[in-house]
This record gives sequence, C-alpha cells and structure tokens, in this order.
Amino acid sequence: MENTQNRQTATELLSKLAEAHGASGREGAVRRVFREELGSADTDRMGNIYFEKRGGAPHPRIMLSGHMDEVGFVVQTITSSGLIKFLPVGGWWSHTLLAHRVRILTRSGAEILGVIGAKPPHFLTDSEREKLIRIDDMFIDVGATSGEDVRDRFGIRLGDGIVPESPFTPMHNPDFLLCKAFDNRVGMALTIHALKLLRGLEHPNTVVGVGTVQEEFGVRGAQTVGATVEPDVAIVLEGTPADDFPGIPEDERQGAVGRGVQIRVQDPSAILDPAFVSHAVGAAESEGIPHQVAVRRSGATDARAIQLHNRGVPTIVLGVPARYIHTHNSIIRMDDYLSALRLIMVLLRNLDTETCNGFGRMSD
Repeated sequence: MENTQNRQTATELLSKLAEAHGASGREGAVRRVFREELGSADTDRMGNIYFEKRGGAPHPRIMLSGHMDEVGFVVQTITSSGLIKFLPVGGWWSHTLLAHRVRILTRSGAEILGVIGAKPPHFLTDSEREKLIRIDDMFIDVGATSGEDVRDRFGIRLGDGIVPESPFTPMHNPDFLLCKAFDNRVGMALTIHALKLLRGLEHPNTVVGVGTVQEEFGVRGAQTVGATVEPDVAIVLEGTPADDFPGIPEDERQGAVGRGVQIRVQDPSAILDPAFVSHAVGAAESEGIPHQVAVRRSGATDARAIQLHNRGVPTIVLGVPARYIHTHNSIIRMDDYLSALRLIMVLLRNLDTETCNGFGRMSD
C-alpha cells in the first residue's frame, strides 16, 4: 500500500512540476506548485524558496535541494513580419529544436503556442544541407501577421520566457514517463515528496527543503542559498543524464535507466564529500536500495556553489537517470525515482549530530 501511495504521489507531483513553465529566471509557476504542496514557504531576493521541517533537534540542519529551472529560451527580437528570434537559456544542441512546439509566457501570464522553424530544406544549397543549422538562423512562428500583431494581440515582449511544449505522458510501459524538464523537476518532486513523508515521522535533525533558481544559467541561485539556510550538510537532488544507449560501452554506464538512484562521487564542478558519499552508499547497500555510483566526465550541479558556503558544507548529489535531457522529451523510470526517495528518507531519518560530525574531513 505504501509503495502504491508513493507511486501515485510521485506521478501527481511529476506531472504538475514537469509541465510547469519554468525557464531559468522565470520559475514562478514551479514556486507556486511548491507552495501549494507544502503550505507557507519563504523566498529570498533571488527567488529561491524554502520550507523548514523541525525534527528532534535544531542541528544538524540538512538542506534537501533541487533546482526549479529548466533549459529554455528567451524572446530576443520580434521581426516586422511577425516571426520571433530567440536566445537559448541553458545548454541546447540546435539539432534537437527544429519543428518542435514551444510555449511563450507573456507578462500577463498567458501562454502562447508557437513552432520553431528555419529555411525549408527545399531552399537550402548543397553546402547548407551539410551544416548544422544555428539557433541564430531559427525563428518561432506563433501565427502572427506582423510585429505589431505579436506585441498588441499576442502580448509578447522582448525578454519573455520560452519552454518546450511537451505534455506529461506515461508510456506503453507505465513505469516509463515522458515529458520535458525532468532536469530538474525530478529533484523538485523528490524534495516535496520527502518533506510530505517527514510529517509525523521522527528525525534527529532539522530538514530544510529548497528550490533554487537559475541552475542552468550558472548555478546562480545556489550561490545565495547557503546564507539563508546555513546548512550543516546538503543533499542535492538531480535529474541526471542517462548513459544507457548505443555509443556508450556497457562497462562505462553509470547512469542507466532502471538501475536505481545514482550516487555521484565527482563531476567537473565538484568533488563530493567522500565520507558523506560512503555513508550514502553504505545506507543503500544495507537497505537493499538499487543504486549506481558515478564519476562523471561532464556536467555540473548546484553542489558546486553549495559546498563552498561559509567554511564548507559536506554535500552529496543523488540523481534519477533521465534520457535525452535538455531536449523537448526526456524519459525517466518510476522505479529509479522510488529508489531515490527510499534512500533520501533513510538518510533524513538517521543523520544526527554524531554522524554529520564525521563528514567534511576530505583529506583525512
């Protein structure tokens, strides 16, 4: 019954969060879901949001954090003919964009549907056909007749945020879920879900659930979050890039869909606290939680900034593998989400002062 309830809660949270409009710097819709699910919550001047759950002691303070934003775009120019030029916000590969639908969020709160276009293949020269079309050469068509039409009738202005149009969809195997923005609405769903499960449970610490802004634009929210939370340790939750597809040797796969929560050791942005990583791996092993340990060649998370706060914050990164992140459609598996949730709850219920005092000695 408990697993069934967690699956239902996870599906509801993931659907609301993944479909929400939340390009970097424009995370308002995700903040609203956070408040709706948890009640009163505080924000800082960057837009980060916080919810504190006091347990049996004020310390250690455990920060449970996911970033609210997704890769998206911003309106850069409105042409006289009514087409919209745009800039990427976060990492995009232009090959994935053409002919896909997008939603433009206007200042009034309306969402305008459009499609990404470029010069049709019929009009390309032989040399142009061999080249990757640049984002600078693309445009968004919203069905307007002129620039004035875009501004006056559609209400679109320079700087308006744009995200993919991609509905949340359980696949033929309903354990597989398809949508945009699992990087990182998965982390947000886990943060909210864990805080809900903590209600009525004993835990020897204080847990602060956090949604950060602008991770995809240089981990900017994470650079201020420590000053508000003052965490003793931090658990960063992510939708991590899956690597179980042709071109990646089987022996090098550390983010395979279906193999459980990913416990990250290192990536180019952060060396995670070794003692905390070992503690998490040991907890997963002792509880029989499917997991995979990863040393990443690329990528970055909010851990880069969080671990540097004040005199240092012992930090780990837990991830749910997601195929095709930073595109219009990514895929996760529910079992991986539930493995991550189980590990999070084990950690939160057992991270006491003595345990946390054993972290943060990276050279010992």
